[in-house]
Amino acid sequence: MQDEYRTIARTGVHETEVNRSRFLCALAPAATEREAQDFVAAVRKEHADATHNCWAYVVGADAAIQKASDDGEPGGTAGVPMLQMLLRRDMRYVVAVVTRYYGGVKLGAGGLIRAYGGAVGEALDALGTLTRRRFRLATVTVDHQRAGKLQNDLRATGREVRDVHYGEAVTLEIGLPDADVDAFRAWLADATAGTAAFEPGGEAYGDA
Repeated sequence: MQDEYRTIARTGVHETEVNRSRFLCALAPAATEREAQDFVAAVRKEHADATHNCWAYVVGADAAIQKASDDGEPGGTAGVPMLQMLLRRDMRYVVAVVTRYYGGVKLGAGGLIRAYGGAVGEALDALGTLTRRRFRLATVTVDHQRAGKLQNDLRATGREVRDVHYGEAVTLEIGLPDADVDAFRAWLADATAGTAAFEPGGEAYGDA
């Protein structure tokens, strides 16, 4: 698994104009290829009257799924430069659709490549990106007496409490960088006088 990746902060649209052609770049997060394809279909439907709706997406923290389409523009002048811009920016789990309304001036292959890649780059700058980092999920089980103080201590030391379950004891779900697991065990034993149970779990990604 990758230690970290970047994705977009929010769904949105950014418009640029090149030689009277309008380029609208719509960006959205896509957890799966199906989500990416559904977003492409929705934008195509919304802009059915556009000259072209070119798209690219990258799914997977390791960029396992990469696809792009020129949608009628000359081969390699739209979808590929869009995809290259996403990869150059280390973007993952993201789909981009650039809708072009032709303005009457031909841009040539080089102009198209710059326009489509540039539309994605400008949209990323405008909408903002997030870094998501890999961490280890873990559960801490502690008695009710110590639970409140422990939650405060965890937050005070910058450790994320993801969920809390109250039963006979209190179970806290937390996220830790892999490298911190051993140090955290020692800290927890110290903080709870050895009364808390610690159970490491699987891996996930969270905001850095």
